[in-house]
Amino acid sequence: MADFLIVTTENIPGYKVVEVFGEVFGVTSRSRNIGSNFLAGLKTIVGGEIPQYTALVQETRDRAIEKLRAEASEKGANAIVMMRFDTEAIMQGVGATVAYGTAVKIVPVD
Repeated sequence: MADFLIVTTENIPGYKVVEVFGEVFGVTSRSRNIGSNFLAGLKTIVGGEIPQYTALVQETRDRAIEKLRAEASEKGANAIVMMRFDTEAIMQGVGATVAYGTAVKIVPVD
């Protein structure tokens, strides 16, 4: 079995849920720095992907998942089902990302 599974589905093929610990959350907030804002502003003139923002979004999601996994592990879980993300602007240039799901204990199906 994998060390810790996180899935967006309700069930995990090959495993059964034997205990439910409840909702868990991984919350993080990030702001863009002045350098990346300047470069991104230039990119908006010509169009296309803005790598600085793409990297920021990915790093923020990764951090939210780390926090989610830590909270679930503290409760004794070895998996999270029904994982979702939610993002929101807190203020100009500052965003929050929440990863959430249900912490569970799973075992392989015999």
